[in-house]
Amino acid sequence: MVFNSIFFIFCFLPVFMLIYYLVPGKLRNLLLFLGSLIFYAWGEPVYVILMLFSSIFNYYMGTELERLYYDDRKQKINLIFSIIINLAVLVFFKYYGFLLNTIGGIIGIHIPHPELSLPIGLSFYTFRNLSYLFDIYLSKVSAQRNFLTFSVYSTMFPYTSAGPIVRYTDIETQLKQRTINISKFGIGAELFVKGLAKKVLLADNLSVLYSSICGHPQMSVFTSWLGILAYTMQLYFDFSGYSDMAIGLGKMLGFDFNKNFDYPYISTSVSEFWRRWHISLGSWFRDYIYIPLGGNRVSTLKHIRNILVVWALTGLWHGASWNFVLWGVYYGLFLLLEKFVLQKYLKKIPSWLCTVYTMLIVMIGWVFFSQTDFGALGHYLGTMFGIGASGFIDKTALYYLKTGFILLLISILMCRPAPYQYFKRLVRRRPVAAVIINLILFALSIAYMVYNSYTPFLYAKF
Repeated sequence: MVFNSIFFIFCFLPVFMLIYYLVPGKLRNLLLFLGSLIFYAWGEPVYVILMLFSSIFNYYMGTELERLYYDDRKQKINLIFSIIINLAVLVFFKYYGFLLNTIGGIIGIHIPHPELSLPIGLSFYTFRNLSYLFDIYLSKVSAQRNFLTFSVYSTMFPYTSAGPIVRYTDIETQLKQRTINISKFGIGAELFVKGLAKKVLLADNLSVLYSSICGHPQMSVFTSWLGILAYTMQLYFDFSGYSDMAIGLGKMLGFDFNKNFDYPYISTSVSEFWRRWHISLGSWFRDYIYIPLGGNRVSTLKHIRNILVVWALTGLWHGASWNFVLWGVYYGLFLLLEKFVLQKYLKKIPSWLCTVYTMLIVMIGWVFFSQTDFGALGHYLGTMFGIGASGFIDKTALYYLKTGFILLLISILMCRPAPYQYFKRLVRRRPVAAVIINLILFALSIAYMVYNSYTPFLYAKF
């Protein structure tokens, strides 16, 4: 089941919310757990067993880690065992084929293997559960003794499929007691509609534009840049739209999840961009990989190693393909370049120019992200810089500029904070007008969903 479906919006969600608000508070966790299992099983009935195994295993290992608090050696062994089991499941389902293909390529033979479908949300709930175990080991949190309470954290449907990667420490008290009221429900519903509109009205239309451009075997320089601009905007509105919907659903259930995006396309450096983009993943790698490796409190060579390791792993987390690893290393190199060379210069030039520089780096980076085939990747990058391009600008470029101009202009405006700040002022001054705008956005989104084919969230496949 997915958020951007008629069934979820008009069947599952209203029925679930009605029951959730009517049952006594002590039964809400049970209802949320059962509802989450139904939500997940609707799309993948077999893999719900895998998610339950993850919940049971990590619940037990959490209690064991706390029990062994005074025995450092045994506690560390248990933590390592927990990491191995969690990552073994992730590697088997997500990287099995990738590893065999890589090994086969090295030794020069084809290794046949069955194609395994990736369980929805596996990367997200694996990292979520690992963060819980790490925080117990680091004495940041106590193990949850109630299996139902932990299972709600582990399986909660708002963030199961594509994040954000919510930490147990952030919602520990809310799992036991939370406030639900009409005001909070309204805020959540508004966030949900905002995310739905981002996905359906912007991201899905940008996807059509990008796919149409990529369908041309020969492109001009201008066409290729127009295409990657469309993809740049599509990816942001697709993923931030999902995050808004997840956070909104959390509000409707009485939870307060941290934001996952903070207008990343206004960043004035690559470092700032990654403090604003997919915040929950970036903080996960920072806290559980980068800092344990020594962070920046080590020699320069080790610091460089730490950054490159973290970013290679960040790339690999996104997908079982070398283009994702290359994408991660690409960002690692630019972060190093900024830290050791460019930082002093970026402080001296106008902020708008810094934003232009950052967006150029980001847009080129999304080419690595979008093209899994190295031949297609090299061709697209070459076209962007005039190699193999059919000129600088042609009729095809002008056609797509004309047909996609309004969409791209709206997208560029809506990835900045100003429109949302204006809407917040409108809510305070003219609440009725704000409600009408939300209803219009909701109606347009539903109409688009009814008359167009379903488009999945991009990050759901990670």
